[in-house]
Amino acid sequence: MTNVLDELSWRGLVAESTDEAALREHLDSGPVTYYVGFDPSAPSLQVGNLVQLLVARRLQDAGHRPLILVGGSTGLIGDPKQAGERVLNEPEVVAGWVEKVRAQVGRFLDLEGDNAATIVNNLDWTSGLSTIEFLRDIGKHFPVNRMLARDVVARRLESGISYTEFSYVLLQALDYRELFRTYGCTLQFGGSDQWGNITAGVELVRRAEGERVHALATPLITKADGTKLGKTESGTIWLDPSLTSPYALHQFFLQAEDSKVIDYLKVFTNRTRDEVAELERLTEAEPYRRHAQRALADDVVTVVHSAAEAAGAATAAEALFGRKDLSELDADTLAGVFAEIGGTALPGGELPSVVDALEASGVVGSKSAARRTIAEGGAYVNNTKVTDPDATLTRADLLHGRYVVLRRGKRTVGGVQVGT
Repeated sequence: MTNVLDELSWRGLVAESTDEAALREHLDSGPVTYYVGFDPSAPSLQVGNLVQLLVARRLQDAGHRPLILVGGSTGLIGDPKQAGERVLNEPEVVAGWVEKVRAQVGRFLDLEGDNAATIVNNLDWTSGLSTIEFLRDIGKHFPVNRMLARDVVARRLESGISYTEFSYVLLQALDYRELFRTYGCTLQFGGSDQWGNITAGVELVRRAEGERVHALATPLITKADGTKLGKTESGTIWLDPSLTSPYALHQFFLQAEDSKVIDYLKVFTNRTRDEVAELERLTEAEPYRRHAQRALADDVVTVVHSAAEAAGAATAAEALFGRKDLSELDADTLAGVFAEIGGTALPGGELPSVVDALEASGVVGSKSAARRTIAEGGAYVNNTKVTDPDATLTRADLLHGRYVVLRRGKRTVGGVQVGT
């Protein structure tokens, strides 16, 4: 059986480790209890967090025992940013986000069985900790000169960093010691941007407990231009369907660059080496068919939401450009489509003319352009060609009583929502 570390390495998910040979032996020696943490800095996790959730699942599938930490206390502080202090959120806000994130992470792992996942909250062991205890038991193990040498701290020294953010590393290190003591946890992993915090925990366990534990970091997943995956011009790609619809998530991965899509398949899907190799061959031979992108988008939406949502998102994309019937889409999927294409809200009452709707949707720049598009045979309402420049929308045109999809030619799509 392939060591899970080999599998993670093949998938491009190992950027750093404390001692790869020792970690390999440790993972081979029997079930290992490991942890990964998520600070609730928003009401949902985002695509970047998905990398860690899937690594956690791969380790669990290999027989190891996961601890998923939701940072009820570290979320009140916030890891230092590269530039400027974080805004401290109110405790009740963070507590609400903790519950949302706890519910999200529980969907990605098995919560029953011999190696069931356990979800923990670091507020449970920090809320009763006094300042004196924290300084004596934790702070004494951290030389200030080493804390100052951390990249993010060094960059912030000139502009200024609060003692609150400066001390964040101590809180995360405390988590590792606590989970080692309580659960026998001997492996922590996270993103490479957390490597300093992760190794601080390794060092604290060594100093305070006299024991050797392990650490692993995954690389930052980027787009071809080097920017972080999951950030778009319209905002963050969230895992919560109310913030990023399954359709929008599907579209995000469907638009993956050819140069990156194979890397993403390894990271975000369970496709085998043979399957990935075949998709790589198809991408090189027939890039215009986007075989790899379709597989990637379908798999990600399936794991984040469901196979039904993935199928619905794929159908919606085809329906939007005339290859499927728009009336087959349910209201939630259609709402996601409109959020993605920027559907324009129109007041209720008298329905607009097709010319007005085309202009309002943004698929044409003016009423005269709308009339010209109709005359040239390039205007569509819900994928039905419009030939009358004086036509008016009817109640029958309103999908789910409110949506109308407008299209110019094959690719320019917009929409209006009536009565919203």
